[in-house]
Amino acid sequence: MGIPYGEHPDTCPVLALQRWLTASSINDGAVFRGVNRHGHLASARLSKRAIADIVKRAAEATGLDPHRYSGHSLRSGHCTSAARAGVPERIIMRQTGHRSERMVRHYVQQSSVFTENSAKSLGL
Repeated sequence: MGIPYGEHPDTCPVLALQRWLTASSINDGAVFRGVNRHGHLASARLSKRAIADIVKRAAEATGLDPHRYSGHSLRSGHCTSAARAGVPERIIMRQTGHRSERMVRHYVQQSSVFTENSAKSLGL
């Protein structure tokens, strides 16, 4: 999977990854691993549950309801944001690994139910 440089150093995923790899001294194996309460890096990758917990804590820290978010929210959010920005489905699928346009369209349809709605034109 390709990860492009971001427009801003503070939010650039490539620079963040480089900083993490330097700080963690990871040279091989899983990139995203757990860190125990003593600050020691685990050798195994983060579990799905750990990723969900991280997403939920981040949502809560920003004032969002953590029960509405999970690890899957990362993939869903990427698809939704890319589709809203006009990225073609095949490009989204290449990044996310989706094999079916149907699944990508599911995210797009869910995201556009309020923004692309005929009831908006009724003047209500």
